[in-house]
Amino acid sequence: MSRKLKMAAIQMDASPAPTADRLARAADLVTEAARSGAQLVVLPEVFNTGYEYHERNYGLAEPLSGQTVTWMKAQSAQHQIHLVGTLMLLDEDEVYNTALLIAPDGRMWRYDKNYPFAWERAYFREGRNITIADTDLGRFGIMICWDSSHAELWQRYAGKVDAMIIPSSPPKISSADLVFPDGERVNIKDLGGIWETIYTDEEYFPGEDMDKHAAWMRVPIVNTVAGGKFKSRLPVPYVSIGSYLATRNDLWEYISQAPNVQIETGFDHQTKIVDAFGQVIARVTEDGDSFTLAEVTLPDEMPKPTYPQPKMRTHPLAYFLVDVVTAGVMTALYRRGLRRQWGEYMAPTDPRTKIWAGALIGAFVAGWLLGRKK
Repeated sequence: MSRKLKMAAIQMDASPAPTADRLARAADLVTEAARSGAQLVVLPEVFNTGYEYHERNYGLAEPLSGQTVTWMKAQSAQHQIHLVGTLMLLDEDEVYNTALLIAPDGRMWRYDKNYPFAWERAYFREGRNITIADTDLGRFGIMICWDSSHAELWQRYAGKVDAMIIPSSPPKISSADLVFPDGERVNIKDLGGIWETIYTDEEYFPGEDMDKHAAWMRVPIVNTVAGGKFKSRLPVPYVSIGSYLATRNDLWEYISQAPNVQIETGFDHQTKIVDAFGQVIARVTEDGDSFTLAEVTLPDEMPKPTYPQPKMRTHPLAYFLVDVVTAGVMTALYRRGLRRQWGEYMAPTDPRTKIWAGALIGAFVAGWLLGRKK
């Protein structure tokens, strides 16, 4: 016998604003969704702050006892709903982008974003585990935004959950403009080289690839995305515009402008609910604050894939640039920013890094000594 569940996916404008103001706006949307019958309500990624790459992010991280989690617990209890949202969570000596699923009775499940997107790694570190929330409504798997472009995370959830919850706020980088201080605008695809290769008009991972994975896993998905316009400086602009600067005759003038370059783009309308057949049954189609609602069916027996996993269509170079190159550069900024904001004890070096560094140094010394003996 199947079960029915009403899900609500909330979209909020991404523009940064004081947390109290954004929580007040979110409260209006949560109230409206609950009055419409929603049992599970999902807010977008970092709904409490807005989405931006900025130094102020270091001071916006909150502990579990902070105002955002307190607000989420109160909303869940007041409306008798299961509520999901993400925040930059201050957890002892690290910061994570954490999704919390909170039940009306106060029970809470936590998932830390496994794959911070490119520049995000300057503000929070990566998680390593999946989360299966065994709630009164069903068993839910959780990912955050760019996580959903990684096939192995889908594999880890397949056959273990009734539905997937994916809070997101991905700016549409494929159509972004770089805006120089002198007013010149350059579309990211016009940077040439690999940028032209990896960026397509369609953002696959929050779109058709996600829908196909709903059908493959045979579970519904609720996905949220921010709305409005995204405007931000880049923590290390040279990572993305170096190839363009190299083509300029006035190279040095443009290099001096690089720290003040802004990236501007919008968001795809991917705040949606997808059924277990991969069909989008509800979607927010306007910009700004809004929500959509749909009833989905959850089977009593745990669904399992019956055919091979669909392939991700994101270009392999994109994973290398985002998950390896840019993330590696941003890690040093993350450590410096956290220590400047919260103290020198923050973001300690991973013991495994020390072990590998020691092993490499040992191997180098051993090789040098052996070379001398010869």
